[in-house]
Amino acid sequence: MWWKVVAGLLIAIVVGFFALIKSVGITPGIIVHSLTGDGGGTPSQKTVRSRLQVPDGFSVGLYASNVVNARVIMFTRSGDLLVAQPRESTVSLLARDANTDGKADGQRILLDKLYRPTSIDFFEDYLYVSESNAVGRIKFDHESGETIGEYERIITGIADEGNHWTKTIRFGPDGLLYLASGSSCNVCDEIDDQRASITRYNPDGSGEERFATGLRNSVGFDWAPFDNQIYATDNGRDLLGDDYPPCELNKVELGKFYGWPNVNGFGDLDPDFGDESKLIEATSPVHGFRAHNAPLGIRFIDLAAFPKAYRESALAALHGSWNRSSYDGYKVVSLHHKSDGSFEEKDFLTGFEKDGNIIGRPADVTGGPDDCAYISDDFGMAIYRVCYGIEGEAIASTSSSVIQETGLEDFDKATRLNLQSDGEQLFMTRGCLTCHGVSGSTSSGLLPLKAINKRYTLDSLSAFYKTPTPPMPPVHLNEEDQLALSTYLLGIE
Repeated sequence: MWWKVVAGLLIAIVVGFFALIKSVGITPGIIVHSLTGDGGGTPSQKTVRSRLQVPDGFSVGLYASNVVNARVIMFTRSGDLLVAQPRESTVSLLARDANTDGKADGQRILLDKLYRPTSIDFFEDYLYVSESNAVGRIKFDHESGETIGEYERIITGIADEGNHWTKTIRFGPDGLLYLASGSSCNVCDEIDDQRASITRYNPDGSGEERFATGLRNSVGFDWAPFDNQIYATDNGRDLLGDDYPPCELNKVELGKFYGWPNVNGFGDLDPDFGDESKLIEATSPVHGFRAHNAPLGIRFIDLAAFPKAYRESALAALHGSWNRSSYDGYKVVSLHHKSDGSFEEKDFLTGFEKDGNIIGRPADVTGGPDDCAYISDDFGMAIYRVCYGIEGEAIASTSSSVIQETGLEDFDKATRLNLQSDGEQLFMTRGCLTCHGVSGSTSSGLLPLKAINKRYTLDSLSAFYKTPTPPMPPVHLNEEDQLALSTYLLGIE
């Protein structure tokens, strides 16, 4: 029957498709997100604590959940966080953290009915939005977090066919509007020279000037404080194997050509579009990322709370590979400027990918008014907050930081107090006082307990009870009593 023939053909096409993408190094597990933007759901607080890793002295917390297709983020002058959501056709506002619990105080749509809005920035009294085919603006009240008047498209007719339709805008120190537009293809000779380039305009959209070309897909760019120059991430081409060519960080200067599609990486002729006449013209990157790591958003950080080692450094979001036989990227890295003009790359926020299991894809990064870094995740539909010297999910309240970072956030206040009371009784009656006192108490224990919450969580304490450090014997408690004792211990300052 004809329907059996059609069904057989469809099955063959599907099987053949996945065999093809596997053979050429495309990762099937993430391709749906790459094509549709559909996310995997916000990871739980427990998952964030157990999976995500930051350097010593830093902490990470979940600032906002269920922020669908969260891409470019930008703080208002009053501390609200705006999020561009291209698949949702919206720009949303995450209300400032007025109660200082380390989380946004709400989420609402600020602008809707946009056409794939991918980036935002502020200039004077306006909020600017880059849609995939236009740039618009609307007056914005930073104090109230409300727009004023009508949204006006000031630049129209921007090509967005084919690949890399996103557009990124930033205002430079010169007061001009810069727009990055990706290529229409993996590798080709573009007809429209605005593709694969950075273009700049006057704030009203006039005075179009091609600033730099040969940039295949520079989703993120920012001005460095040490030389006031643009540094832009760029995604290398596909289908040349797992480990070639590198993705790039380019120092972007007026009138320069950065290689694509003719020259890859550090002066390598492309096997398909290589042109020796372009070798001298092409400017090499100042840093090479691993191939297919897909660097997107980048910000030079000027956060007073961060250690001196992070001065003159940037944070870059590596979105992660969709086109390798094994996963790579899926993290935020710090880029430290060196005296010779190059950059040293170090891990900053990792753990989004583990043994093929992916919980997030970092998309953008920015600094907050609280001297913490904020990272958007368009796969995990989340905004993360990374702080130095304070807990990742609290600013002022020590008790809140204990709750948020140890696993107690799943319980309401009354439950925690009851657990702490039961746990204190267990501590006093189960022989703990033989060896342990409590900091600030009159107990005569030889080994006083202090700041347990800085070293343990609910999960790690449960594991410790079973195999404690000698000479402490194993603690034989049922799960209910373990929870009560842990709640008490984690509340000790």
